[in-house]
Amino acid sequence: MANSKLQLFQKRRLRVRNKLRKVNTGRLRLSVHRSNKNIHAQLIDDGQGVTLASASTLEKDLGVVGKNNRDAAAKVGAAIAERAKAKGVEQAYFDRGGFLYHGTIKALADAARDGGLKL
Repeated sequence: MANSKLQLFQKRRLRVRNKLRKVNTGRLRLSVHRSNKNIHAQLIDDGQGVTLASASTLEKDLGVVGKNNRDAAAKVGAAIAERAKAKGVEQAYFDRGGFLYHGTIKALADAARDGGLKL
């Protein structure tokens, strides 16, 4: 029997996350979540289990409330890079979850790299 979209997504998410954990021990994780209306990014320290910084299109000061397009993703990426720099973080690994690396996910990662965050 064929797998559902949700099962395939969860399988892809676990595969990506487990592979990144093996390769990038000791680094922080830039986790991305995308919905139909918004995009969220969090900088997570898995060793201590805390979120150091976050950015989302739900924040009114970014000016893209309720949007999930490349421009909004670029603003979120720039904001998370700026907040990471303020916390003294220069390196992280990019956890795209089960999302494919194109469109808004790619725009967010490129903007974070342009902001000075090494992914």
